[in-house]
Amino acid sequence: MIFERLLSFYDFIEIAFLIGFLGILGILSNKKNLLISLISIEMMFYGLNFSFVITSLYLDDIRGEISAIFILTLAGAESAIALALITVYFKTRGHIII
Repeated sequence: MIFERLLSFYDFIEIAFLIGFLGILGILSNKKNLLISLISIEMMFYGLNFSFVITSLYLDDIRGEISAIFILTLAGAESAIALALITVYFKTRGHIII
């Protein structure tokens, strides 16, 4: 059968950790491109949100989901401000590579 082994709580937490760790690796490996740094920061936020939602579902508590929505709001505002700054930087310099 296809559903012989369903994913457990720890499997989902490992996936969330992997997403966050890929974001950290993106920040550490990239020194020049601002857009890739922004994408890596977003990946760290998504890993954190995923772990909050999974823990919230596991504990049957709504606080993790509320925290995830709050973090998504902050991440959206951070992305909007960062993209505006990158646009201004591109208009003045002609490139986004530092």
